[in-house]
Amino acid sequence: MSGLYKKFSWKSRIAVLFLLDILFISSSYLFFLFRYRLHEPQMTWPVYWTIYLTMLGCVMACRVTLKAYNHMWRYATSDTFLLMVFADFFGGALYYAIDRIVLTHHLPISIFVSAFCVGLLLTLVSRFLYQFLRRRDLFLFPSRSVVPIDKKNKINVAIVGAGEMGVFLVQELLMNHNSRYHPVFLIDNDRRKIGTVIEGIKVIGPDHEVISTIHTLPIQEIIIALPKLNPERRDEIFRQYMTTGCKVMVYDYPVERIGLEKTKRLVRDINIEDLLFRETVSMDDQGAKSYYQGKTILVTGAGGSIGSELCRQLARMQPKRLILLDVYENGVYDLGQELKRQYGAALDWKTVIASVCDRTRINEVFVRFHPQVVFHAAAHKHVPLMEENCGEAIHNNVFGTFYTALAAEKNGTERFILISTDKAVNPTNMMGATKRLCEMVIQSRQDSDTDFVAVRFGNVLGSNGSVVPLFRKQIEEGGPVTITDKRIIRYFMTIPEAAQLVLRCGRRAERNEVYVLDMGKPVKIIDLANKLISLSGFVPDKDIKIKEIGLRPGEKLYEELLVKADECRKTADERVFIELVPAAAKDEVDKTLNALRQAIDMRADDSLLKELMMRILPSYREATEVNRHAAETPEVSAANAAALEITEPLGIPI
Repeated sequence: MSGLYKKFSWKSRIAVLFLLDILFISSSYLFFLFRYRLHEPQMTWPVYWTIYLTMLGCVMACRVTLKAYNHMWRYATSDTFLLMVFADFFGGALYYAIDRIVLTHHLPISIFVSAFCVGLLLTLVSRFLYQFLRRRDLFLFPSRSVVPIDKKNKINVAIVGAGEMGVFLVQELLMNHNSRYHPVFLIDNDRRKIGTVIEGIKVIGPDHEVISTIHTLPIQEIIIALPKLNPERRDEIFRQYMTTGCKVMVYDYPVERIGLEKTKRLVRDINIEDLLFRETVSMDDQGAKSYYQGKTILVTGAGGSIGSELCRQLARMQPKRLILLDVYENGVYDLGQELKRQYGAALDWKTVIASVCDRTRINEVFVRFHPQVVFHAAAHKHVPLMEENCGEAIHNNVFGTFYTALAAEKNGTERFILISTDKAVNPTNMMGATKRLCEMVIQSRQDSDTDFVAVRFGNVLGSNGSVVPLFRKQIEEGGPVTITDKRIIRYFMTIPEAAQLVLRCGRRAERNEVYVLDMGKPVKIIDLANKLISLSGFVPDKDIKIKEIGLRPGEKLYEELLVKADECRKTADERVFIELVPAAAKDEVDKTLNALRQAIDMRADDSLLKELMMRILPSYREATEVNRHAAETPEVSAANAAALEITEPLGIPI
């Protein structure tokens, strides 16, 4: 019934528009023909009506043929109006041919050209008037499905950028009755645009002059609508407008959709990902789709931040089957429902609830599905929790990886990709130490028919348990924002970057290697806190306090450079490197695992397990020992230099 109503409603609108156009063009045709008849007695009434009907029929037939009535005139663009012009032009040409070949009374060219032009003009004016009234909420008959928001209740916004994207946003806001935003100004630095009016909105600028006077204008929020900005310019613009005291939004800046197809444009809050402190790494690889297409792929830890993003991107590559494995059902259930909504029956996917620590169960999964490619993302990653649960960290991370690797070998898996972390470099905590041992397990299996590799990267912005979601929650609650130490620095990347790095490295030809990513300059955590507070519309240390609570057990002040010239070799990918540390022998790794298994089975306490791990990994040291010399490291020096560039323009004390 609903579909029938919509179909009838659509046809009714076309019928009404059709009749209105007949009225408009008839008034023109009849007027010019009547004036001509006054001076041409030979034109009888039958001839008069014949010519009129012929003209009307030719024009309306061409409009229908060119589908001029199939467009929604509420959203009509110049292309739509040009189509109407072409339709009337062809209609005029058709009438001229009929007039000269069929009709006995030839109408002077000046008369029918004038009649056609005025008729077209009246039609276009009616369309322009309709759009004008719709955009300004003056239309007498608003849509039944939308309750317009009163202009008094709308938020007055200034749009930065009077280019194509900014103008498109203005048009969208004016045409959308239910939009909560009302554009009042466009801001641009182009002197040719300043002072002009676009879609009824005045263009002001340049921005360095406008910023100081924004508080005197009826502007509540600011929307950035500037495409293709480099990171430095983007950061500069955001910081400039955050000093106005207005909330700053962004229009269609798809940082979180790196490498994916264009999504629907929207106005949204600025995310910390938009202000990544380096150029975003685009790892889009056309060869990846051809490699993963048609393969059965298993992702462990599929419900986690990295695992779920891997599944989303793999789903686009048309695998034969995608297996989502996780011990925690809620996360993987939500992911499955998302894939079902997006792909339906086009994607063959299965959800498996299982623990990678259950050797028998994980082997059953491999026997059932025979995955060709495995992404092993299942792991415990929280540093403080793993310091207090060392046995569980070893059991889940190390033996979970070992059992999954054995099942892959036994069942003919072609490629096994381990998700690792920068905390595995000279670890100072149990989580980092277990991930380093996982890498050793992978590297040691050089005689296997399965290709084993590991991919190592830094902290992931916005992932579960990371600092950004914690900071956001604390800001929502009014503060304080807590950081363990103001000196802490980290390397960061976005979730899509991390997933794309893994996918790209997963198809490379190397075996038993550890891939690392050049992640640029390290970032001070306090700078992240300052930026998130500012993005939320508050002043750091004034509206929202920043509280230092002290380092947690195993926490290092800095993460070491992933890419060092003497420890890595470059690949064909500009930012992807391979670590040169030699692989441990398989029999030595197996002996190590046996010793760890015995210690865990004997319920050894955390101190004994830490001591054992330090014997296994000579690079594993106490965090307190490493932190004493942190100020002397190149990583801290680089972070301090970057902090000067970031904070000085904002006037934030270091």
